[in-house]
Amino acid sequence: MSKKPVGHKARKRFGQNFLQDQGIIRRIIRSIGPKDDQHLVEIGPGLGAITEELLDTCGRLDVVELDRDLVPILRTKFFSFADKFSIHEGDALKFDFSELQQSDEQMRVVGNLPYNISTPLIFHLLSFADKIEDMHFMLQKEVVDRLAAQAGDNHYGRLGIMAQYYCHVEPLFLVPPEAFDPAPKVDSAIVRLIPYKELPHTAKDVSKLEVVVRTAFNQRRKTLRNNLKPLLSGEELEQLGIDPGLRPERLTLKEFVAISDYLSSK
Repeated sequence: MSKKPVGHKARKRFGQNFLQDQGIIRRIIRSIGPKDDQHLVEIGPGLGAITEELLDTCGRLDVVELDRDLVPILRTKFFSFADKFSIHEGDALKFDFSELQQSDEQMRVVGNLPYNISTPLIFHLLSFADKIEDMHFMLQKEVVDRLAAQAGDNHYGRLGIMAQYYCHVEPLFLVPPEAFDPAPKVDSAIVRLIPYKELPHTAKDVSKLEVVVRTAFNQRRKTLRNNLKPLLSGEELEQLGIDPGLRPERLTLKEFVAISDYLSSK
């Protein structure tokens, strides 16, 4: 990877930590396995450490970058790929990723996501799940733990339930702090999310499911009877075969879908 341009410091407000470990970069590219007939989208390319490797192998690459000072650096660095490389200056949290889709192709999304926006950004991307073949993210290890957690795990909650509603979640490997400049204070991890072609548990109304899950986890230490009181009674939970005395992290995705379908029918 080329050295950091003189004068460009990683910005705390953008959550920037630039990946610099060549071994880790190669391992990430092997995990993604880009091909020359595929359209990739990279979120937060930074100084282009992964971008460079992606451009060598993929058919087309769109990048979304918030830091306007990085845009000219990226344009200059990758000017020779102008026929297949496009930069979109903007906030990925508000970006309409469907605009990047050509015909009915599936996009592959890649990103070293800033820790401070990773959860809302994943929720935003899940709204485009039908247009995405897969997603590979570098995230804080704790966020990957939450994405992959199963019912009963300490990390199980809203993020994991909604991610697993749309996607198969596969943690891949850990990335130590020293792989970055500046080094973050936490461990990172790579995760793969593959949107389902057919959902394992389809809710009648996904927005209702989101309300149920959010309400259930408002206060993790309280029971379902207490947390879901605004939506349904303990007796109604029992009718669905769910113990109202359980805490929310004990419920499976299938059971959350059952509650939301019951409310939709009601």
